[in-house]
Amino acid sequence: MPKAELMLQQESDVVDPERIEQQIDEKLIGERIRRLRLKRSMGLVELGRLTGLSASFLSQLETGRVVPTLRNLARIALVFEKDLACFFQPEARVTFRKLGKSDRIPITRKLKHSSRFISESLSSLIPDRHMVPCLAEFHPNGDDCEFTPKVFTGTEFLYLIAGALDITVANQRHYLEIGDVCWIDASTPRQYTCNGTHSAKALIITEHPK
Repeated sequence: MPKAELMLQQESDVVDPERIEQQIDEKLIGERIRRLRLKRSMGLVELGRLTGLSASFLSQLETGRVVPTLRNLARIALVFEKDLACFFQPEARVTFRKLGKSDRIPITRKLKHSSRFISESLSSLIPDRHMVPCLAEFHPNGDDCEFTPKVFTGTEFLYLIAGALDITVANQRHYLEIGDVCWIDASTPRQYTCNGTHSAKALIITEHPK
């Protein structure tokens, strides 16, 4: 091969610096680290403990405010048993996911006395878990069947599928019937209570900031 052609070939094999900067600028690496962490239901503090990196640094890394070194990426990759290439390879776009009814695992939470709240998480359908949907069932048991969700930064969306439900938000009680929809600021304390002699069922979607 002539020298000029060889030089052109070598230049074409070099990674484009602009592409590298684009990867960093678009926060692609940080977003992939965040997805890996959330899939393990792992907090920043725990990831920091396993990697030897501070939680504040990892937070800046995920949001693209700092540029990672290969050494730091290698630490993170080892925690998730991944190769370094996972942070740079193009990802196939997910366009459809299905979770069969038989694949959902009901979670029963015992509340006061004999009352129960049952939920089926659907979050395995969501790639980055910033949105968490679940099917919730509230059993009728008077005042003893109250459910108080966690307070967090984000929003909560509820669609009532069956029964009747009372939602108390900021000391105001709201009555929901089948087909009613409500949106709630999840940083506000709230409480759900089944209203009636039959169970109430709802689709609840919580959304956390990215």
